[in-house]
Amino acid sequence: MKQKKCAIRGTSFDEIQSRFLGSITDDMYLEMTKEDTEEILDELLIQALPWFKLPKNKNLLKYDLKNRCFYEKLNEMEIAIVVKYMTMTWLQQQIYTVDNIRQKYSGSDFKFTSQASHIKQLVALKAETEREGYHLQSNYSRMELKDGVYRSSLSKIMEVY
Repeated sequence: MKQKKCAIRGTSFDEIQSRFLGSITDDMYLEMTKEDTEEILDELLIQALPWFKLPKNKNLLKYDLKNRCFYEKLNEMEIAIVVKYMTMTWLQQQIYTVDNIRQKYSGSDFKFTSQASHIKQLVALKAETEREGYHLQSNYSRMELKDGVYRSSLSKIMEVY
């Protein structure tokens, strides 16, 4: 996916979504038009944002949907967290799709096609992805940029007021 520059000096949706597409394998996006793909990826991105709790000095819920970018410039760690939660949201959609398949088959037919095993793996993978996102946020919250280098902010956290 060719990335567009964000007109407002924030982070473009394309920058985040290209990282997301690099983390999953889904041929569906190759078969779709660019516009349809952007629409679906924009929705995944927007659904992922509320999972990112307390981004430092940034309002990730403030974005320009028309120009497809955030007003804020996201750093690498923030992008990684958003991508992780996009992946979790994408996995949730996969689970719902398999649930729909299950409803179309009887119990033995569903098991015969190994869809039950597949959904179990997806649920476990979604839970693991959610856990990884939580740990990324935990590490992010304990970091600060000082003199161009990321350092632990644990001393600030441990200060008594």
